[in-house]
Amino acid sequence: MEININKDIREYTEGVFFGLNLRQLICSGLAVGSAVAVYFGCRGTISQDIITYFCIAAAIPFAAIGFIKYNGMPMEKIFVAWMKDNFICPRRLNAKANNIYLEALKGYFANKEKEAMNAKEHTVTNEAG
Repeated sequence: MEININKDIREYTEGVFFGLNLRQLICSGLAVGSAVAVYFGCRGTISQDIITYFCIAAAIPFAAIGFIKYNGMPMEKIFVAWMKDNFICPRRLNAKANNIYLEALKGYFANKEKEAMNAKEHTVTNEAG
């Protein structure tokens, strides 16, 4: 008897409401709530077009926290990893060109340069004498 189990069992999430898990449901509610709060807070002072952009800007962080996953990490772990990588433990990578061919033939080029200098001195002394 063989039992087939999906390989994606680690990515299984239980749907609570409309196929959303609890995290997504809470973050969706917070996104809608923040957008509504910004709308009612600004509706008498700013034009309708600008309020729309403010509402979107207020909802984006909550939506990102609830829905974005990168490499299996939720948004707060992504943010912590980004902070560590860029500010807490930044690495300075120095890229330095390494010409192996030039290093291998450095002695050869030095000998050629000495020969050229000797030949030049030899011709100068023969012309002067």
